[in-house]
Amino acid sequence: MSKQSERALRLGVNIDHVATVRNARGGDTPDPVRAALMAQAAGADGITAHLREDRRHITDADIDGLMGGLTVPLNFEMAATTEMQQIALRHKPHAVCIVPERREERTTEGGLEVAREENRLAHFIAPLREAGCRVSIFIAADKRQIEAAHRIGAQVIELHTGAYCDAHAEGRFDDRDREFEALREMSGFAHDLGLEVHAGHGLTYDTVQPIAAFPEIKELNIGHFIIGEAIFRGLEPAIHEMRRLMDEARG
Repeated sequence: MSKQSERALRLGVNIDHVATVRNARGGDTPDPVRAALMAQAAGADGITAHLREDRRHITDADIDGLMGGLTVPLNFEMAATTEMQQIALRHKPHAVCIVPERREERTTEGGLEVAREENRLAHFIAPLREAGCRVSIFIAADKRQIEAAHRIGAQVIELHTGAYCDAHAEGRFDDRDREFEALREMSGFAHDLGLEVHAGHGLTYDTVQPIAAFPEIKELNIGHFIIGEAIFRGLEPAIHEMRRLMDEARG
């Protein structure tokens, strides 16, 4: 039995921002593939990488290296474009997570609008499923979007935790608690529909445990905070501490 199937709550480590640092100066270092292999050795259950249209961090060569070097699953984040679909069909990663993407945003700012694009997205993900990829949809904790994701044939949803984390960091605790309750309720709702539930975006040591405690959630995908913390702790200790907090939350 694989480590992925043994754990009640998996940790996927997003290595995008190792590439952000590399690209700020050019050249080959730091190498995100090396970071992914180190994260794998440190106990990450999977690696997440977002290949953006403008290649602002992860590049096509990075995806080649990840597919060739990893023994844990790759979660390939991408926009719903023809170019990205072709790349995913060529590589056939374990999972494909469909995310919204706007050139002017610094990071993914919200969940995908599935309900308005249901027909297009249903046709878009069908070849990915046929190729053997597990299709995930990155969405807000919104019943309408979850129902639409279920209807189009997604196997997984990833709930956007950014608003919850931002409200906590800014001391807006009423907003934080409202976001938390929405995440809790929609995790249960999605699970009852038969969807596998993941969560991520903005999670830190301070915010991870309440989300990790949701029994319906099977995977957390965390990147920017872990990579930032690795500057001070090292990558392996940063991952170990996140893993410890997640396991503690599950009791």
